[in-house]
Amino acid sequence: MKILVTGGAGFIGSAVVRQAIRAGHEVINVDCLTYAANLANVASVTNAPGYVFEQISITDRPALSAVFARHKPDAVMHLAAESHVDRSIDGPSAFIETNITGTYTILDVARAYWVEHDRPEQFRFHHISTDEVFGTLGDTGKFTEDTPYDPRSPYSASKAASDHLVRAWHETYGLPVVLSNCSNNYGPFHFPEKLVPVVILNALFGQEIPIYGDGKNIRDWLFVEDHAEALLCVLTKGANGRSYNIGGEAEAENIELVRMICSVLDDRRPANAPHAALIKFVDDRPGHDRRYAIDPSRIRNELGWSPSVTLKEGLTQTVDWYLANEDWWRPLLARQGVGQRLGTNS
Repeated sequence: MKILVTGGAGFIGSAVVRQAIRAGHEVINVDCLTYAANLANVASVTNAPGYVFEQISITDRPALSAVFARHKPDAVMHLAAESHVDRSIDGPSAFIETNITGTYTILDVARAYWVEHDRPEQFRFHHISTDEVFGTLGDTGKFTEDTPYDPRSPYSASKAASDHLVRAWHETYGLPVVLSNCSNNYGPFHFPEKLVPVVILNALFGQEIPIYGDGKNIRDWLFVEDHAEALLCVLTKGANGRSYNIGGEAEAENIELVRMICSVLDDRRPANAPHAALIKFVDDRPGHDRRYAIDPSRIRNELGWSPSVTLKEGLTQTVDWYLANEDWWRPLLARQGVGQRLGTNS
């Protein structure tokens, strides 16, 4: 297939690009290169046959239309998004512009392209979203594809709106779509503002490891390479108009996750052990959801996908990758907001 991937220089998007190229697909990587994007994420495929990079914004309709006309994709995988909850609290406007207006723009450009080419049945618009649109869970239960939406942050509200737009374009215009909502991702090439890379790098520098609130917020952790595989599975095998929840089947409290990372670092850097001594509890994030958990039954039963690594295996691979790739992460430490506490405005 020839796949147009938006946000293909970001964390999850670049994993999709790398896997798609390895699987023999052609990829048009559309990314405007905001602060969290990095072309080094796709350096391994830059010279691969069938790979093209287009630096444009998904809010730029004329540029998007030109890319569709020039490359004639068979499918779209829409991953471009502002995604950091803390930043959404401090500055929600960028999330509205990218996640809502940007999704509307590429949806409508894709629809025009699809109509112009006589509505091919095999065309797909795959919208990639988050489990945060479902809100928060109590001590029991899991999110399913039928869970009512209940977003609690500017980020999750903007993603919920984008999900609704995609469904509306399917129901109103007949655009062939598939949707997926994932749990928290971690792994190589993760921009150093999210929990896992922050813990790894702060521990390496001997700096305090901040834990929001009491550290007992629970997330279902999904290794990014597993997620990329699942996304390509949904694109190629998912039913038109259907949504699929993608989870790692690896629930853990934040404090438990941090201690697991510290344990791996104790083994890899024993001279600085115990790294868990650096943990410091800090004021919680406003509106911090207590628990997320994904029921992945549909994607497992219908499409045959399940995660390939345990949380311990994935975290060990992730720590080892950061230890071996200082030349990737060190330049990113100077980018705006990295190393700062964000999201304290309420």
